[in-house]
Amino acid sequence: KHLQSQYHDTHNFFISLIFQIIYTMKTFIAASLIASAAAFAPAKTSSSSTSLKAFEDELGAQPPLGFFDPFGLLNGDCSQERFDRLRYVEIKHGRICQLAFLGQIVTRGGLHLPGSINYAGDSFDSFPNGVAALIGPNSIPTAGLVQIVAFVGFLECAFMRDVPGTGNEFVGDFRNGFIDYGWDSFDEETKLNKRAIELNQGRAAQMGLLGLMVHDQLGNVDQFFPGN
Repeated sequence: KHLQSQYHDTHNFFISLIFQIIYTMKTFIAASLIASAAAFAPAKTSSSSTSLKAFEDELGAQPPLGFFDPFGLLNGDCSQERFDRLRYVEIKHGRICQLAFLGQIVTRGGLHLPGSINYAGDSFDSFPNGVAALIGPNSIPTAGLVQIVAFVGFLECAFMRDVPGTGNEFVGDFRNGFIDYGWDSFDEETKLNKRAIELNQGRAAQMGLLGLMVHDQLGNVDQFFPGN
């Protein structure tokens, strides 16, 4: 009984940790969604105050909304440093949500990793999708939650960051002198177009993932995935 109590305490601890991370991510996502001024603007070391009009033509301010900042996050004397920080948050969470949304589509479509998730022989597809995989009687083992948190932390520290002095061209450029995939061969117009596409898809993914989370809790998310 003592070991069982320790197991439940450890499990609850990591559940609380994950929800704290999710809550923090939601806060950043909300901030990025209401601040379309968070653009892929070139990073600058100066933090001098800048007028609001200086950001109205940045990448991401486009029809039908144009420059959209209903909460006034860039009102007053806004520095370039603050603007770059908002753009950094928006693009990074956009990328995370694109991966998360794709993960929802893949797993709810019936595609899971082969083999077992633990030494007990439980297969990956034996666990539920969505929030139920983290909370509830059929959630993944605590060791699995620890591995998820550790892997995310590893990506955050090793790859998902901008390393100064490596030739990155804009906020959110995580190539760090290593990954290129032909980016340097594009002309400036093509680069702007591709950055705008990624930015818009990230915004759509944030809204889409939030919608999936809501319907997951309402219990009708499977209606959006035929065959489930």
